[in-house]
Amino acid sequence: MSNSLKPQLADAVKAAMRAKDSARLGTLRLLQAAIKQKEVDDQRELSDADITAIIEKQVKQRRESIAAFEQAGRTETAEQEKAEMAVLQEFLPQAAAPEEVEAAIAAAIAEVQGQGVSGAPAMGKVMAMVKAALAGRADMSAVSAQVKARL
Repeated sequence: MSNSLKPQLADAVKAAMRAKDSARLGTLRLLQAAIKQKEVDDQRELSDADITAIIEKQVKQRRESIAAFEQAGRTETAEQEKAEMAVLQEFLPQAAAPEEVEAAIAAAIAEVQGQGVSGAPAMGKVMAMVKAALAGRADMSAVSAQVKARL
């Protein structure tokens, strides 16, 4: 199984060590630890898709933390989380254009409605299709809001 993300991550850690960039290094080490934990739990080597899913989860956690810290008025901690999120996003695929997201949603809705499914079950089916089409390239909470508005 050829992984391009793991060596890329290891190289980024080495570069951060050489540059003495402790904030970046800490974030990268947290990501490596999360990947290693998942490998140990599953007892297998992770693919790039699995690693991308872990990175997405980490980015989502940062987004939620930023919202919580800003609501609590802790701007310096929110800024630190934003910096960590920026580091993590470097390892995600290029974000999908808004037009591409719209097209994926429209295609999934058309297919689900063609099957005669509507209501809440349709939302689940549409989200499953869109998530597969846009894996790691769009914020799924924003996509979910768009799908809900169109159904």
